[in-house]
Amino acid sequence: MADKSQVCSVWVGSETGILKGVSLSKKQAFNFCEMSCLSRDQEVCVLGWGDEHETEVLVGSVNGTVKTFSTEKGIFTETRQCGESTQGRFTGIAVTDSALITCVETGLLRVWKEGSTDTVEINAGTNVCRMRQNPSQRNQVATGGKENGLKVWDLERPETPIFTSKNVRNDWLDLRVPEWVRDMSFIPDSDKIVTCTGHHQVRVYDPASPQRRPVLEAHFGEYPLTALSLPANQDSVVVGNTHGELAILDLRKGLVRGCLKGLAGGVRGLQCHPSLPLVATCGLDRFLRVHSLEDRSLQHKVHTNTLSFSYTLSTPEAITGDVEEVKEEGGEVDEVWDTMEMINDQAKKRATDEEEAVVTGVEKTTKKRKVVK
Repeated sequence: MADKSQVCSVWVGSETGILKGVSLSKKQAFNFCEMSCLSRDQEVCVLGWGDEHETEVLVGSVNGTVKTFSTEKGIFTETRQCGESTQGRFTGIAVTDSALITCVETGLLRVWKEGSTDTVEINAGTNVCRMRQNPSQRNQVATGGKENGLKVWDLERPETPIFTSKNVRNDWLDLRVPEWVRDMSFIPDSDKIVTCTGHHQVRVYDPASPQRRPVLEAHFGEYPLTALSLPANQDSVVVGNTHGELAILDLRKGLVRGCLKGLAGGVRGLQCHPSLPLVATCGLDRFLRVHSLEDRSLQHKVHTNTLSFSYTLSTPEAITGDVEEVKEEGGEVDEVWDTMEMINDQAKKRATDEEEAVVTGVEKTTKKRKVVK
């Protein structure tokens, strides 16, 4: 196992279009953007790797553009228009050997072939929340969303999905159980897929089995789950919800192994390291946090947003960007608290007691005057 001190850089994207590479070992952050043209239209929706060697980062923005960033050169090398903002935000981005794969909220799944103007379009259904690629079979992707169950697509045969999940049976009141797939991941070395839902459920599907319903279902918390990721040991899953709660669930028994603390705000991005027992998260509080999955302690805390975890330190000398020191354990928020004036509780209590005494004295004087009259 690699030394934790040599851990990786984390690539994150912000709501204003900034791509930031954070080197945790050097405690430095590199900003890559044109500061003069930052806008909400360039908000980063999704991040993904552009090749197997992780030398390129794909950045999908709200305005429908997909930018390619070279981690070796430290610059954006290509920009492609892969849709319109009216079609919805990107819910997933991936690549094969000869094509770019994108999916938007309206369910339009596209395969952009390299060197060709022809695209393959697939209707994955409405309200798609996430699209994920199968890392072992890169021509397969999974989609799911609100009232849009899990589907697995073979991009070489895109006419119909090769697997369509079936909703669970009605509840004890014989009412239909609503579906809301928020995220999914292919379990390595198997055909199984794990999903998390907006109704705090974690489900495991097995396309190789005869049944299309989940073969395992677990629950965590009371709030919608937003993201999941598989650790290196592959027998568990890390999930996060809208209230900033993180948990490690056992995929064999469906039990909660433990919780990770320190978040404030809903989880928007979550990624486990592929070989080390580490997980990186970011949320509405705009902080990147790295936790250890062994003792569940907080290792790093950096101010940022959406993320993609790299297990190779991609911060070579060729990279030239706006460098900033990483402020850990508090950052800008701590600076605000440090500048505030401290109030002495004893002095405050003494002043309050004196005010109450004055008021009581005035009341007694008023009553005596009434009695005299």
